[in-house]
Amino acid sequence: MMKRRKYPITKKQLKQKKLLIKRSLEERNLSTETATLHVESLTCSIAKLGEQVVSEDAVRGESHLIAVSDGAGGGGVYAERWSAYLLQQLPATPITNFEELDRWMADIWESFYNECEADAKQVGGMLLDKFYDEGSFATLAAVWRTTPTQCVWMSYGDSVVFHYNPATDVLEHSFTQLVDFAKPPFLLNCKDEACADGFRTGIFQLQPQSIVFAATDAVAHYLLLMYQVSHRAQYAAELQAVLDTSTKQRLLVQQAMDQQSGTLFKEEVLSQLLVAANDPTLFAEHLGELKDRGVLAHDDYSFACLCH
Repeated sequence: MMKRRKYPITKKQLKQKKLLIKRSLEERNLSTETATLHVESLTCSIAKLGEQVVSEDAVRGESHLIAVSDGAGGGGVYAERWSAYLLQQLPATPITNFEELDRWMADIWESFYNECEADAKQVGGMLLDKFYDEGSFATLAAVWRTTPTQCVWMSYGDSVVFHYNPATDVLEHSFTQLVDFAKPPFLLNCKDEACADGFRTGIFQLQPQSIVFAATDAVAHYLLLMYQVSHRAQYAAELQAVLDTSTKQRLLVQQAMDQQSGTLFKEEVLSQLLVAANDPTLFAEHLGELKDRGVLAHDDYSFACLCH
């Protein structure tokens, strides 16, 4: 039997929090299924559950822009600073092609590099050597609302932006395919040039009920996985491609397929995540339950929703 983690508030208090959030939405004639909240954006980000570590993720939300970045601590140093810096420096208008990304990076990298170099010099030794050799790495995914009915998105790496239409039950996203989450992601580096192959961009055409959101890789994988499992006949080949591998993603897919017969993506997956993202404690509890069920990988978790 799995040992449940301890949280700073009781299960009864968590249940009461969920009811209060749901009641608050209902009082404003809003639906937890569509989560069209009377706020500019909804963001939530937490570090790895059960570990006393700093989150290397960053999240940003405004009326016209949401973005997430996953600092890659497996290489380089100052990953959490680089992910936050990338989001702080995002332009007000969309980055629509690789040349614009390249120019933007050329404009912003030096200030970050100089500041971190100065800090690394104070420490010296291996940290300074690692900074010079490897720099800092992070993914990036951003969505700009350009008109009331259109969003422009870009991504670099395995952080993902999504557009879900509850009326048609269609999910669009910026990623390639589920099996590619097992591959090393493209990463933006503070000292090296970006690779054109890592850049992706597109446009979401919005409908009145549209939900636009972004997530770093673990949450993004969960969302895409659960959507495909809830439409498994349509995505049988893509799910099987993961099952044919020996990666940790195979176990997540197998667990999801075993547990989620007849899953309704809108009601049972997305709406629950949107409600939980209103509060970091609820977010941690909800994702902890998903992780214990074996359908969510262990990682930092970040989520942003563009509300309208």
